[in-house]
Amino acid sequence: MYAISLGDDGAELRPLEPWRAEEFLVHMDRGREFIGRYVGLPDAVTDLASSRSYLQSYAEKAAADAGRIYGIWTDGKLVGGVLFRTMDVEHGTAEAGCWLEPSAVGRGLVTRAARVIIDWAIEERGIHRVEWQVSAANEPSIAVARRLGMTKEGVLRESYRYRGKRHDMEVWSVLAPEWRAVRQAS
Repeated sequence: MYAISLGDDGAELRPLEPWRAEEFLVHMDRGREFIGRYVGLPDAVTDLASSRSYLQSYAEKAAADAGRIYGIWTDGKLVGGVLFRTMDVEHGTAEAGCWLEPSAVGRGLVTRAARVIIDWAIEERGIHRVEWQVSAANEPSIAVARRLGMTKEGVLRESYRYRGKRHDMEVWSVLAPEWRAVRQAS
């Protein structure tokens, strides 16, 4: 098992694997209402079986080099995560995403964790384009996209049906040369 430090505050990024299904479910229960405002993850992870199945689907994606999921821990407690919902190494594209429970908001955890996985995808896996699709109403996630140096490409009007309503989705992205330029400048 390995962990990647996310800074001096003791936060860590670790793979979120099927054997952590119970911990993942407890985390989801703590943040279910908050996380579920914009993403369907809490609707997919409702009991131990669905938690295990969700994490197993990402283990299979990782084995096929088609996606990844990582948890964010603070003080030994799972508080959120980042993922590559999709990853197509052959075409050099990936879609990143995130979630966070209320107790961990406002500490820069998602931004730091997303930087780690995007850097890995670009530098280690040769990904050229990383997308970030976000509900137009999800200001915190849009702020993360901005902090990551992403460019807003447009709005997919009413493209996401969630809990009986249609939502606009913003598409943000960063290209490998842009990512490298921002990293060199900082």
